[in-house]
Amino acid sequence: MKDAVKRQNIEIPGGRITWKGYEEGIRTMGRIERVEEFNNLIVADYKGAPVRLIDIGYVVDGEEERRTLSRLDGNNAVSLLIRKQSGTNTVEVTDGVKQKLNSIKSLLPQDISIELVKDQSRFIKRAVSQVEEHLILGGVLASIIILFFIRNWRTALIAAVAIPTSIISTFTLMRYMGFTLNNLTLLALSVCTGIVVDDAIIVLENIYRHIEEEGKSPWDAAIKGTKEIALAVMATTLSLIVIFLPVAFMGGTVGRFWQSFGATATMAIGVSLLVSFTLTPMLASRLLRTPNKTNKYQSKESRVYNLLEKGYLSMLRWCLSHRLIVIILSIALFLSPVLIMQFLKGEFIVDDDMSEFEVIIETPPGSSLEKSDEIVQELEADLRKVDEVEHLFTTIGVRGQYQSNVTDISVYVGLKHLTERKRTQQQIMQEARAHLRKYSGLRISIQNINLVSGGGFRQTPFNLVISGPELEKLDEYSKTLIKRLSAIPGFVDTDTGQALRHPETQVHINRKKASDLSIKVDTIASSLRTMVGGEKVGLFREGDEQYNIRLRLMADYRKDAEQIANLTVPGIDGIQVRLSNITSLVSGTSPGQIDRYSQERQISVVSNLFGKPLGEAITQANSILKEMNMPATYVTSYLGRGKLMQEAFYNFMIAFVLSLIFIYLVLAAQFDSFIHPVTIMVSIFLSIPFGLLSLLIFGSTLNIYSVMGMFVLIGVVKKNAILVIDYTNTLRSRGIPIYEAQMEANKVRLRPILMTTLAIMAGLVPVAIGRGDGSASRASMAIAVVGGQALCLLITLLVVPVIYSVFDGAKNFLKKIFGLPNG
Repeated sequence: MKDAVKRQNIEIPGGRITWKGYEEGIRTMGRIERVEEFNNLIVADYKGAPVRLIDIGYVVDGEEERRTLSRLDGNNAVSLLIRKQSGTNTVEVTDGVKQKLNSIKSLLPQDISIELVKDQSRFIKRAVSQVEEHLILGGVLASIIILFFIRNWRTALIAAVAIPTSIISTFTLMRYMGFTLNNLTLLALSVCTGIVVDDAIIVLENIYRHIEEEGKSPWDAAIKGTKEIALAVMATTLSLIVIFLPVAFMGGTVGRFWQSFGATATMAIGVSLLVSFTLTPMLASRLLRTPNKTNKYQSKESRVYNLLEKGYLSMLRWCLSHRLIVIILSIALFLSPVLIMQFLKGEFIVDDDMSEFEVIIETPPGSSLEKSDEIVQELEADLRKVDEVEHLFTTIGVRGQYQSNVTDISVYVGLKHLTERKRTQQQIMQEARAHLRKYSGLRISIQNINLVSGGGFRQTPFNLVISGPELEKLDEYSKTLIKRLSAIPGFVDTDTGQALRHPETQVHINRKKASDLSIKVDTIASSLRTMVGGEKVGLFREGDEQYNIRLRLMADYRKDAEQIANLTVPGIDGIQVRLSNITSLVSGTSPGQIDRYSQERQISVVSNLFGKPLGEAITQANSILKEMNMPATYVTSYLGRGKLMQEAFYNFMIAFVLSLIFIYLVLAAQFDSFIHPVTIMVSIFLSIPFGLLSLLIFGSTLNIYSVMGMFVLIGVVKKNAILVIDYTNTLRSRGIPIYEAQMEANKVRLRPILMTTLAIMAGLVPVAIGRGDGSASRASMAIAVVGGQALCLLITLLVVPVIYSVFDGAKNFLKKIFGLPNG
């Protein structure tokens, strides 16, 4: 029959004919044009009479065997998953798809509708909108801080102009670099909102001081004030840029993730330096006026500032008089991160509230499509009991990007937006787990949707791989680990990543009997594949469309193993031999898949986490593995987030070391000294404990966002030390003794330091307290900066002068011992 269909349904070229200078091709048009005509095909000759297909079977114009099913909110549906190509913009692709869908809708019947279920661009757009709001609000708050300190609207206006000027100018450079306005680049601009105005504040405050205290004209004050502060401003800005540059060039997956952030921050800070040396002095020379000496509302005369200044100078005098105590306390503070890290948990990334999650289910092996559908309908009813659930989209028979399997189910759960509900997404997911706990025979994973893959298959934050030579031992170790982890609060949906074994009927061939009857093994195998599984034997063309022709035994003759055993295969002289005479059918199982890791058999242990940072989960798992004392031939490793977290912190450590080296080189060149950069960098190491402490106080974790916040913190903290030391050196060069120079320098630089510090904090406060899409990850970065700045400001203002005086005393002592000249 197979040969008959193939030979009698063909269309092939037959060459060319040439006649009287004209050439044309010949084609044999042997294709069957109507489905019914297949029934009349002669497939054999029996005792001189033709046997037609209709005599032994029939042809059906049908459809392929159904292996998948989709349903949206209880209604049957056909799902279409669209993935963007690598390097393309998610929002642009999604908007283009939506436009096409709108044009298609008008062509559909009224009872057919198109619903957009999963749309990653919604979260991205809302997150970007949130960052834009934070960017604007941060700029406004930074401007208010300036106005509060100087109490002069002209001065506040000049400083505030630096923010939009720097940000807008950065847009041009971003376009040249090929960057878009996405979550990371906008976050970089939000972080830089307070930073870009720093240089303008420092220059402007120095200009204003010359007008206010020395009575200079705005023109002369702009020239002298800018020139006097230029070295310090350049040092602070360049030393901040060299912190972000290593981040922009970090390697690995996380490095590519942060590349646009680091580059955007670098460009914005570089532009702000240019603005502070050009636009700010120009505006100051034209807009500032000599203040009225009797104006009681000038900031230097304000009662609040006077109290701050007097209190700070009193503490500074005490510290300079008790340097040993300050040094001892500083050493203790420097070592305190060792203690803080015992309580601060680490993870790769914070899971944002996306108002959606998915339930991945695997039904018992051997379940049919109908059985899986029956199970999931009951499960959907339980999920609808959760108040915040808006949509349920179920897909049966799809296993992510792999093969189709009717036991694999994905249920997308759409929630009310976080602004419309009181509970968090994680709390809702935990309630869903409670509702589904009764399904003990199912493998269930309730998980966040991966923005990269789009979800549809099991992806958990905790993924431990055990590899070794013996599969039985691997299975034993994995079961022990799963049992131990499941008993620890916070580990949820803990299971093995190994696919379940699938039931099957195995056909064992008696080779001697088959050989005696001249039946080959491949004949048996191909016959079974054709009769039971079906085989493509040609194509049927209808108009411009082509359809597969599939040959298969009637369903009534292939229901069970007994019927399969009664099937026949051709033997010697065409004699049909029953399979039961040459084979035995045995029920068995086969592995769903065999996994290997580094060419070794492996089994993975996977788990979702609730209220447990990934770093803590890895620590607890490692402790259990140590107690299990597996042989050396069995090794463990982490995949997914665990591997990325280890890679990220390693790359961040390299970037941190490079940043310190670059900072020292920049400061050494600017100050023409090997000692002063060390003094300044003391503030970096004293700021780290406060950044970590602020994360601990506010319940955040050490993740890739908060680590980036630590980079920003050490960059802005050292600016205070640079300003103080630079002016101290300036005063000492005028012959003022070190003590008086330090007191005066710290007094003069107190106001710009407070202004710049509070401006940076004000710029990031909206990010730290914001509640919206993507706010959780951004907040951890802002908390590290804002909290670290607030806690360490006073300490660095007191410790840096003490370190300066200690180093200066040590230098004079060495000069005296070795008889070196001063200078």
